[in-house]
Amino acid sequence: MMRLSLPSVWRAKVLLCLNLLLQCGEARVQTEAQAGPLYRVLGAPLAISCNVSGFRDEASVKHFSFYINKPANPGLDINIISTNDRGFGFAIYQQRVRSGEIFITRVSPNSVIFEIQSLQRGDEGDYDCSVENSEYTYDGSYSVKTAVKVIDDSLSVSSPASTSLSFNEGEALTLTCQASSNTIQHTHLSFAWYLQRDGEDDARPVISLDRDFTLRPGRGFEARYQAGLVRLDKLGEATYRLKVSQLELSDQGKIHCQAQEWIQDPDRSWYPIATKDAEKITLEVKAREVKPDSLSLAVRILAQHTALQEGQELLLSCSIDTSNLEGSFFSVAFLREGVELARIGPTGVLSVGPEYSGRENQGELRAARTGSRDYRLILRPVRTEDQGEYKCRVWPEERGLDGVFTRGASQDSSSQLVSISATDSGLSVKMQDAASVAEGDRLRLACEVEGVKGRLTVAWQYKSSSTPAALFTNVIGLSQEGVIEETEEFRSRGARATRPAANVFVFELDEVKLSDSGVYQCAVSEWNTNSKVHSQSQAAAVTVTPLDTKVVLISRNNKASVGDDVDIMCRIRGPHIPVTVTWSLQRDAATLDNILTVYADGAVSWSFSQHHYQLKVEKQNQQVIHYLQIVGASQREAGKYQCSVSVFLHNVHKKLSQSNQVAVVVENPESELALSSPPVLKTNVNMDISIACSIISKVSVSSLYAVTWELQQDGTNKTIARSDRHAAVTFGPQFEENQRQRISMIRTKGRGFELTVRQVTSTDGGIYVCKVEEWLQDPRGDWYLLTTVSRASKLTVIEPEPNLLLVKQEGELNVSLSQNFMIPCHIARQSSNESRFQVTWFWQKQAESERPIFTVHRNSTFQQSLRFDLRFDHPLPNQFSVTVLKPNPEKSGTYFCEVEEWLPSPSGWRRAAVDRSGELIVRVSEKGHAEAVSGCNSAVWIAVVVIILILLIAVVVLLMVKICRGKMSGGKKAGQSLWAEQHALKPSGGD
Repeated sequence: MMRLSLPSVWRAKVLLCLNLLLQCGEARVQTEAQAGPLYRVLGAPLAISCNVSGFRDEASVKHFSFYINKPANPGLDINIISTNDRGFGFAIYQQRVRSGEIFITRVSPNSVIFEIQSLQRGDEGDYDCSVENSEYTYDGSYSVKTAVKVIDDSLSVSSPASTSLSFNEGEALTLTCQASSNTIQHTHLSFAWYLQRDGEDDARPVISLDRDFTLRPGRGFEARYQAGLVRLDKLGEATYRLKVSQLELSDQGKIHCQAQEWIQDPDRSWYPIATKDAEKITLEVKAREVKPDSLSLAVRILAQHTALQEGQELLLSCSIDTSNLEGSFFSVAFLREGVELARIGPTGVLSVGPEYSGRENQGELRAARTGSRDYRLILRPVRTEDQGEYKCRVWPEERGLDGVFTRGASQDSSSQLVSISATDSGLSVKMQDAASVAEGDRLRLACEVEGVKGRLTVAWQYKSSSTPAALFTNVIGLSQEGVIEETEEFRSRGARATRPAANVFVFELDEVKLSDSGVYQCAVSEWNTNSKVHSQSQAAAVTVTPLDTKVVLISRNNKASVGDDVDIMCRIRGPHIPVTVTWSLQRDAATLDNILTVYADGAVSWSFSQHHYQLKVEKQNQQVIHYLQIVGASQREAGKYQCSVSVFLHNVHKKLSQSNQVAVVVENPESELALSSPPVLKTNVNMDISIACSIISKVSVSSLYAVTWELQQDGTNKTIARSDRHAAVTFGPQFEENQRQRISMIRTKGRGFELTVRQVTSTDGGIYVCKVEEWLQDPRGDWYLLTTVSRASKLTVIEPEPNLLLVKQEGELNVSLSQNFMIPCHIARQSSNESRFQVTWFWQKQAESERPIFTVHRNSTFQQSLRFDLRFDHPLPNQFSVTVLKPNPEKSGTYFCEVEEWLPSPSGWRRAAVDRSGELIVRVSEKGHAEAVSGCNSAVWIAVVVIILILLIAVVVLLMVKICRGKMSGGKKAGQSLWAEQHALKPSGGD
């Protein structure tokens, strides 16, 4: 019986495959970094974490390298820094690495953090973190990219308060701070007030509003916050107000506000991209002394005349009665209708309320202390609006050892009513009754004066609409000599008073706020020498409307071919105020990129290459149009464009409405590419065949072509080979190395492509498809696929007819038990001299199905399928036989052989034909065995008798010979024996 053993080389391959299968369950190498895009501010730090897992040796230190791929050169990787090579970076980054501005911090053997301390505009791009493979296998991802976008820092923080403030203990502190950002990405602001107490190195938060709009008191201020003594309120879009109701001595120090801008990264975490502090304010808190006793005060007021005409003088006297006047100090204020006109401090210093500061500057208001208990106020000339109830208010003041006064409880006098009547005059003032102006625009009011006889002065006054009962306060004025007199508040606002004509006065205020809504009054006075003769005023109600800017984006040609120019217009309808316009491009649903920002002062900040965009601004009566022209459009400029408008008013960024989005589609130009190829091809087996397709149309001289050859068989497509636009050839994965050696492809003259298949086999038949791609280069230098054209050719492979024929002799054979018999298998005709054969002998017992007994493969290996004692013989190339040894009756049945003819081909051996021999019916008989035994016994006895007879005859013959020899005289002659030894023939195979 034959045994098959596995060669040692195959055992090694099996073990290798098992090892690979076991490794499939192991972790693959995985390199991970922060998902992009990461939006970071110009000049701010950047940090990108990168870690790797899946190496077999997790404890070994891994080496990382960082590259950048910039938008201007998307195909170029620029070396930045490596943990394994100090000279790794290119020159543009080497200096920054050496100075420590760019560095890598190792967190663990498998994790690092890449950092840039101060981002530059050119640092925008795709950052590639690559890990060196220290193992002999490659399995997984060894690099990862993170996109970084560098945007402008538009965070603005300012505090309008004075740089130094002084309060007494227990008094209230109110501070405001404005914070805003002009970033077009979705960001949140967090805000906090910080106090650096005297003697402490670090500032601590007083109260903060985090990015989720949650208020949190700072450490040490929790109790006062819970009691309502510390508050932070957000007023409007950008104003934050801090209020500390009762200051403590420990609050002395430096206080400032801080704003942080946060952006949400793709991993949903929030990251601070900008932090700015306002100017620090020195805060002084003085201790308040407790007075042992309070004075008993009696305050009286007296008017010299209670009925006056316009232009006359009003004299008010205020007297104080107290039991202990000597050594006492007082503050005395004169009030009209509850509004303070003037105050005389404990040391005699005069301060005038904001409503009357302009008249005090013009000499119309005077106040002073005239005695130890007497105070006087003079108002001249009086106006009709000066009539009303006047009273006097007194505060006792206690002077400490350090000279600081501590104020006590106030005491008011009774009211004194003063009436003022107007005088006849030809002076008249005309002004519009109402005006409306948009926020941020310029307010312009004009009043016209008639009936003038002397010199004029004008005072522009303002009363807020939120406090209608308040008095008018001076804003700005013109003296008799034409000198401008303005208040401190409006001096920084750009308020102007002009006199373009003798009888016309104009008031202008730039960048009005919503809080500027109210009543504006033009008060004109006529003077004769130094005395005011007459005065008239006219008021106008001014409404400041919120900015109602409409931004509309349109495009004249939002569908363009590659290389065309595209014009996009951003129409801004609204007040003509300086605005900042930001152009953005959204290529996909997740990424919004800044293209450029045009600031109100005309400065331009580019985020994309400025070589592909041009700008133009056109001002019209009711709108301003900002043009963005795409110069030589490519697929990189395709996407949704949007313009965002903002204005910087009163030190605050205010975002206005965004425009609609306009989609710009960049289409490829039409192609006229056409191909020709032979529709049908035929060839014989083992012949060479060339299949060609050619370009038959006019195409661009700058076009490059890639060609792919495919084979369609039985409904499936297989890629044979591909030549890219640079003529680099690659083969399809379905074709093995021995098949690739038969295939070649070339480009012929006249824009043709040719595929050659050598030594064609029957498996090469099918439909051959020639796919030609036309590539063009866009203005950015990128190659793009213009079109793909296919042509098909059918190849038919003609195979020779099979010529295998076996000897078909039929026969029957009766054999005895244990009598060997042979089953021949002779080939009468074959297809080729190179043919190899696989021969299989079959046995079929009665009604059972046929079963193989023995197979001789074409490589001369054997395979026995049933338990037969056999002897194989192959005396000639076309003769095969097996001999069944020592059969028994169970081996009776029909025997035949089947031959498979195999022919060589370029792809391997192929089966060419199959044929069967004739059938041999064999009967094995047990009876023949018994007869043979009995016959053998009889023969033995017969042989004994014959031998005896032969011996007797021999004796007789010898006696006769002796008798005859004696009578004869001649010698003996030798002769040849007629017996020959015969041997049984056995097949050369042996038993």
